[in-house]
Amino acid sequence: MKPDDAVQAFEGRMVAVTVERWGDAEREIVERADSVAIAAVDGAGRLVLVRQPREAARKELLELPAGTVDEGEEPEQTARRELREETGLQGGRWQAGPVFWATPGFCRERIHLFAVDGADEGEPAPEVNERIEVVRVSLAEAVEWAPRLEDGKTIAGILWLATLRL
Repeated sequence: MKPDDAVQAFEGRMVAVTVERWGDAEREIVERADSVAIAAVDGAGRLVLVRQPREAARKELLELPAGTVDEGEEPEQTARRELREETGLQGGRWQAGPVFWATPGFCRERIHLFAVDGADEGEPAPEVNERIEVVRVSLAEAVEWAPRLEDGKTIAGILWLATLRL
C-alpha cells in the first residue's frame, strides 16, 4: 500500500511527522526508528525489569529494558548494548522473537523482542539523563503482574517469554 501523496510536516530530533493523503483521507504518520525490548533472565532465574520515569506517561513505569536502534545498528546489537547499559547484564543465550508495530494507527516504529537466558552480572552504565531502578522478579510473578502493567512491549515480552518456558 502506498499513499497518493506524502509531505513531511515536522522533523525533530527523535521523530518526524509525515502527512499522507489516501484518497479522501489525510493521515498524520509519526516516523520513528525501530526499538528493541529484552526479556532477560539472570543467572538466578529472575526476570530483570527496569523502573524509570516516562515523561509522556507523567509517571514511572515498570518495563523490560529497551532502547532505540541507532542508524546503521542491527537490532540485536542495540539489544545487547541497552541491556548492558540499563542493567549491567551481558552474555547468556539470546533468542530473537517477534517484531511488532508499537502503535500502528499513527506510527511506523516497530519493536524487536529478544529473550536472554542466563545473563551474566556486570555494572550498569546508564546515560547521564537516565534514572533507572533495576527490579528482579520470578517469571510467574511477572505474568501475574502483566494485567496491571501499563507498557505494551513489556506485557508482550513477558507473555512471549512465558510461552517459551512452557
